[in-house]
Amino acid sequence: MKAGWKTKSLGDVCKVIGGGTPSKDNAEYYSGEIHWATVRDMRSDVITETECKITKAAVTSSATNIIPSGNVVIATRVGLGKVCLLGQDTAINQDLRAIVPINPSDLAVRFLFWWLKSTADLIVAAGTGATVQGVKLPFVKSLQIPLPPIHEQHRIVAILDEAFDGIAKARANVEQNRQNARALFESHLQSVFTQRGEGWISTTLGKATGGIYTGPFGSLLHKSDYVTNGIPLVNPAHISATGIEPDMQKTVSKETAERLSSYIMREGDIVIGRRGEMGRCALVTSVEDGWLCGTGCFFIKPSERCDSGYLVRFLRSDACKQRLEKIAGGAVMPNLSNTDLGNLSINLPPLEQQKTIVGGIKAVAAETQRLESLYQQKLAALDELKKSLLHQVFSGQL
Repeated sequence: MKAGWKTKSLGDVCKVIGGGTPSKDNAEYYSGEIHWATVRDMRSDVITETECKITKAAVTSSATNIIPSGNVVIATRVGLGKVCLLGQDTAINQDLRAIVPINPSDLAVRFLFWWLKSTADLIVAAGTGATVQGVKLPFVKSLQIPLPPIHEQHRIVAILDEAFDGIAKARANVEQNRQNARALFESHLQSVFTQRGEGWISTTLGKATGGIYTGPFGSLLHKSDYVTNGIPLVNPAHISATGIEPDMQKTVSKETAERLSSYIMREGDIVIGRRGEMGRCALVTSVEDGWLCGTGCFFIKPSERCDSGYLVRFLRSDACKQRLEKIAGGAVMPNLSNTDLGNLSINLPPLEQQKTIVGGIKAVAAETQRLESLYQQKLAALDELKKSLLHQVFSGQL
């Protein structure tokens, strides 16, 4: 520890204030003007808005407390490691704790904020609970906080504020570059799938393919049918940006697969989700040959008129996703019908040209993926820089 610095328990230098939730049965409690924060509101360093606002009666009738603007709150349940400043007087729920310096002349609030940021990993590691991870009040109070002289605290805060502002700007630039790379790829797809040329035809998905088939109804599968490490079922959750990732804990036996043989997929088929996020689809390869289409998917048979690789790229494009979302029904969750998918219009060049186009798309996709990977590495490096800087500061090395 640096000369002149002291170390004290957080509970000795700060008040740790809890919160609560006004009764949800009284809608009037949630019609006020007092900000009421939960972990969901901890989206940035400063909480300036909350999903809910409550009344004075809600405050007096519950365990919540109004924390003065400018103070620090931390998550002690659900979102362990999150630390925020309050942009206005704010009431908090039971998953948060306000950490308020007892004597501001000994401990600067922003120094406390940055120090709590530096202890995030420690707080996360201390979490307990079978379902929801949390830390208890004695642990929070026992955390050891370094206390340099107040002028040194202000100097450290100035350094961190400036450094983290620069890191935030660098991160924003990298994020924008990553989005630009993705936007350029989608623009390329849009130009490919909307063009016309000699030999191109306008048709529908149903006419261009070997048929669209719906996965088995739920009544055909029961909990008792599931086994571990059997033949996988492919539902929307198992379709990723790179292919199919099965859940080997929820598979079926060979006997069940034979009973549901009309839903077995073969190499060259396309599996596409019919519920939830539209456009989730993947090509069935030799690895997935013999797997079952799940209840939440369709599978599309190939034909001599349409290259499966071309069709997958088309269905995954943002433009096609938007079209699918428009035609999908369902008040809560989008749900696509077999008929609507079959009637989806598509422009098809000759088969050989489709294959050439797919090759070009793969090349552009590979370059886009390379750039996205590079930008992701830069983002990770910036995050590591933040951790390193905080460590250096609060160990007295800076």
